[in-house]
Parts: sequence; C-alpha cells; structure tokens
Amino acid sequence: MTVSLSALADEGMWMLPLLQKMNADAMKELGCELTPKQIYDINNSSLKDAIVQFGRGCTGEIISKEGLLVTNHHCGYGNIQKLSSVEHDYLKDGFWAMNRNEELPCEGLTVTFLEYMKDVTPVIDKAIKKARKEFGDDEKKVEEAQVKAMTALAEKAEKENPHCHVQVTQFYNKNVYYLIVYKTYSDIRFVGAPPSSIGKFGADTDNWMWPRHTGDFSMFRVYADKDNNPADYSPENVPLKAKNHLRISMSGVQEGDFTMIMGYPGRTTRFQTSPELKFQIEKNDISIAARTIRQDVLLEDMLADPKVKIQYASKYSSSSNAWKKWQGMKLAFDKLDIIGRAEQEEAEFTEWVNANAKRQAAYGTALKDLAEGIEAGKKANFAFTKATETVYNIELTRFGIYLKLYSGRGLIDGTDTLSALRSAYERFASQYGDYSVGTDRKVAKAMMKHYREIADPENYLKGIGEDFATMDIDAFVDNLFDNSALTSAESLKAAIEEKGADILKDPAVIIGMAIYNECLDAQNLAAVSDDNLAKARQTYTAGLLEWKKGEPSYPDANFTMRLTYGTVKGYSPKDAVVYKHYTTLDGVMEKEDPDNWEFVVPEKLKELWKNKDYSSADGFRNYGTPDGKMPTCFLSNNDITGGNSGSPIMNSRGQLIGLAFDGNWESMSSDIMFEPDLQRCINVDIRYVLFIVDKFGGAGHLIDEMDLVWSTGKDY
Repeated sequence: MTVSLSALADEGMWMLPLLQKMNADAMKELGCELTPKQIYDINNSSLKDAIVQFGRGCTGEIISKEGLLVTNHHCGYGNIQKLSSVEHDYLKDGFWAMNRNEELPCEGLTVTFLEYMKDVTPVIDKAIKKARKEFGDDEKKVEEAQVKAMTALAEKAEKENPHCHVQVTQFYNKNVYYLIVYKTYSDIRFVGAPPSSIGKFGADTDNWMWPRHTGDFSMFRVYADKDNNPADYSPENVPLKAKNHLRISMSGVQEGDFTMIMGYPGRTTRFQTSPELKFQIEKNDISIAARTIRQDVLLEDMLADPKVKIQYASKYSSSSNAWKKWQGMKLAFDKLDIIGRAEQEEAEFTEWVNANAKRQAAYGTALKDLAEGIEAGKKANFAFTKATETVYNIELTRFGIYLKLYSGRGLIDGTDTLSALRSAYERFASQYGDYSVGTDRKVAKAMMKHYREIADPENYLKGIGEDFATMDIDAFVDNLFDNSALTSAESLKAAIEEKGADILKDPAVIIGMAIYNECLDAQNLAAVSDDNLAKARQTYTAGLLEWKKGEPSYPDANFTMRLTYGTVKGYSPKDAVVYKHYTTLDGVMEKEDPDNWEFVVPEKLKELWKNKDYSSADGFRNYGTPDGKMPTCFLSNNDITGGNSGSPIMNSRGQLIGLAFDGNWESMSSDIMFEPDLQRCINVDIRYVLFIVDKFGGAGHLIDEMDLVWSTGKDY
C-alpha cells in the first residue's frame, strides 16, 4: 500500500501517545518487554526522556547521568568541520576530550527534548467550524481563525511550561493537530569522534549500500545552568542532569531479536498519488544533473587542497547524500512498479468512493484536483528547482543577496544605513570561514552554463547587465569575481566602511538579486498551485482514513518523535544473493585501499584487528564476540527515513544496541512505499562504538560514565 495504514510489525512511524491504543499488543507479541508507559509517559521518567532532536535534522540519545550524548558522525559532521582547521583537522584525525575542560563549545548547535504531546484537534476543528459559519467560503478568514486558535493554545502552554517552547503541528495532511512542548538546550560541547577514515569509511561509494562497515558516531555533551535549565554557553554551566539516559547492552544481536527505534524522522510522502510521484521523479532528475556537475567541481578542489577539503566537507556531504538517494529512488520506482501500484490503489479508492453518494460528495473530486494541481504548478516548480540547484549555489552572489536583504530589514526597523550594513555583515560573515573564492569561481562558471542549457528562455536571468542567452559566461564570471568586494570577509567589511550604501551597487549584489528575484518569481507562481494542492491532499487523506477506518495507522513523518519496531533481519536483494544481518572488522580490512581516500584504514585500527585486541585494558569489557570477531554494523527491518540518523536502536528492554545511520539501496523508494522484503535499516553496533572510543581513541573514561549491561534480566 502507498498509504500509511498498516499493522505490519516492521512498518510504521508510530506516534507515542497512541502506542497503547494501536501497538501494545503487536509489540508484545513480537518480543517487547516494556509497556507503552515505560516508553512514553508525561508524568514519570520514560524512555522518551533520553531521546533528543540533535541540531536541525538528526536524532541523538543521552547515555550517561552527566549529559553525555551520542549521535551519528555524519550528524556531528558540520559542527566538527566548523571546529577544525588545517592545524587541528578533527575530521581527518578525530578528537577525544580527555577531561571536561577539553570539551569544545559548538556555536549554534542545539539539543531538544520532548516534554509531551497533546491532541488538540477538537479545539482547532471547532475554531474552523465557527469561522466557516461566520465567514462562509472566505478561506483567508478561516485560515486566520485557525492560526489564532493555534497561537492561543501555544501561548497558554508556554506560560504553563517555563523554559519550554511550544508548537501546534498538523498530521495526516491537516486532518489532525497536536500541541507539542519542547525544551531546547544551546550549550552543547564536542566530546569526541573517530577520524573520518572510520566515521565516514566508504564515503560516497558505500553510502546507502550493504554490506557496510562505517563507524558512524560522534559524541557531545549537553550543559545547563546550575538549576539544570537551558542557558547560553558559559564556563559556569554544568553537565545536564537528564531525566533519563539509555543503558547499553553488551549482549550483541541475533537474527530475529526484537528492535525498536525512537527518533525524529524528517519527511515521508506515503499519501502521495501517482501524478505527484511522477512529478517528484522528474524534479529529482533536474537536481541530480545539477549536483553531479557542482560536486565534481567541489571534489576536484577538495582533493587538491587540504584547506578546501575542510571548508567544503559538510557542503559536499550534504549535497551528495540526497544526490545518491534520488538516483536509487528512480531505480527502485522502476523495479518495484511504485507508480503502477499507486495507480491501482487510487482505482480501488475511487471504486469505494463511487459506491456511496455521500462519499462522492465528500471525496469525489480529490484525485482529479490533485492531478490538475500538479500539472498547473509543474512549470513554476521546475523553474524554481532549476534556479535553486544551479545559479543560487554561487556563494559570492548569495553573499550579495544576504547583504541586500539583511540590511533592508534593518532599514525597515529604522536603523541608519551604515549600522544596517554592519549588522547585515555580522549575520553572515562567519560563512566566509568555509569559503574558497577560487572554488566558487569554478562553480559559478559551471552552474551558469548548465542553467543556460536547461532553463526556459523566458526565465533567463534578467537585470545582470548582459544578455544571458549570448554572453561569454567565463568572461562574465571572471569580471564579477575580479570586481566584487564580497570575495572575502575583510574586503567586504572595509568596503562597507568606505562606500556605505554604495556597497549595494557591487556586482555580486546586483547579480545576486537578479538570481534571487528569478527564484522568488517561480516560487510565488508555484505557491498558487501548492495552496490548491494542500486542500486536495487534505480531502484525499481524510477519505483514505475513512476508507481504512479501524485499522492501525500512522501519519507521514514530519520531524516529530516517532517509534518504529521490528527485528534484526538480513535480506536477499536478488536471485542467489543473500545478505547476513551483520558485518565485522574483517570486512574493513577486505575493503582497504590505501590509494582511495574513501577506503583508507588507520594503522592503529589494523594493529588492533591483527592482534584481535578487542578488550579493555583491565580485561573487564570485551567488545568482541566469543569467536574472536569485532562486530561493526547490523541490519534491522525498522521503518526509518532522514532525521532518524543517530537514532538509538534498542532491544526488547529498551537498552541501546546500536545507532541507526542509513537505509539500503534496494529500498530507496521507502519514503513513498514500505517494502517489507527489501527495506532495511543499517545500524552501527554499539560494541564497535565502545571499542573505537576505548581501544582506538584511548577515551575509556567516557565509557566509565555509561551504564553497561551484560545480564539477561530486565534492567529498565
């Protein structure tokens, strides 16, 4: 099925407040030993209190009483990169704080705890119903009434929950609403990570692939004020005393073991219709082509210059991750007939609708409205994607956009021109630390040439001073970079003081705003059809929920905390090929290639492997298996997506057995349709994490503050 209406044990990103109602029996039957209240309880400490949003797109978990947190290496990557330099390259060499004073503050990084969720759908529905009675078909007035009701709920909850912030979030395409209370901490410090040769082993080649041998983890610590409340960074802050932390199982995993993952899955689209799916693949093709060109330019410079490699490591990784996923998605769509199966379900839905006059009146035009809305907005959406994936990625002109827009906001607030420019500069000046003007010049030439090839002539850049259709792009870009003051933070700062408002005549500002306006025009056109689509999606989803009424269901992922459960399980991707559920350090050595940066293996790791040195110095902790192997990664059939990176995968007692970090290549269509035979979650084994921390990193003191569990009895 394309929609999220299934009781399969391994499918579903389930909402925590509904576990008792929808999942308790199925989880118990599969082997879970915890009650729903032990997982989610708003009045007492529960498992959810150890799980956090890490930054703006990942999950992490607290693993000690002193606020120690573990997440994926690729989740911490951007922060590690910001802290790195050519002299102290923590990406290349790794880092371990040997005491609290050595832990490094991460500016801008936040960690967010879920306090509780509350269904407020009746309140929102009542406000909408009242507004419709008062304003009729005036959708703007109805929407204003809805927003007013949501705001009132949030403001009341924030008064009742000091140090918290509140969101009212929609689910099931605006058919259900929950009030969600969060507490966010902003003093987060980097504790440790392995070198990229372990934390990113296999890089792009192994990304989304199995077998996998990546030690994808990094560690941070959450700090609070003396009263354990959120506070900005201060040397006086102390490690957080979390409500709960995860115990760590040393027992390992066996195929068939119960597993559950809690985290913040970012986005799935399992309610999409066939026209939406076709449109998504077409749009992805545009992005894939543009990113291929840009990434080739970046990688060439990164491999040639260690400084550029640090500056662009996070940008490249973020771009290539989606780029490869989209390619796998297209292959999976074809192989698994995703669109054909969606069309079949739509036919069955239509038959159900047409069998009843009341259903016809409520849902009869939903599919038609969706198809027409997609077609109406296609041209504008494609134009927006073409521009944002190409010319908007010229960093110099983006600096120009920032300068113009940020200073403009300052002027609106009544700030004098020079102060507004200075303030604008301060808002983005730090980005120059990750900027290579030489690399950006090459990217600019490549992106402008590609944009000219793919953009509609009517959307060609206007206001840049030359005819984009015929100009010499190489010469144009060279002139731009040679005559702009925005090529470095120092030259921009000096130019602001010297020129004042005239700095806004800089070519990077003029061309940047031409690009910005082209993107904005396309976005505004697309927004018209998107508004109509939102209404059609809401109607269609309401119909699906009625069609499948009584069956356990879950809404699309939207970066709210969810739970997924399943088992440790291998798979067979094709005839005569069977994948085991685990990998070992032996596989790292088999993949080693000293001439390929993706598969370089540190000498110390090779030495530990050669000697089978998998125990702590005192011999008390053995991270290996009884047969002398060092486990690295394992598979489960848990239902995950982006945002689940760093999520804890736990056993039947809620003990940590690993970190989720990837999906598998054969199920790249999983955001749209779950494939029970193929979809797998790739996890780094917690024993490999501990081994690297202790034996490779020499940071056994971190493990000393964790609660390790060897017993087979209940520990939660």
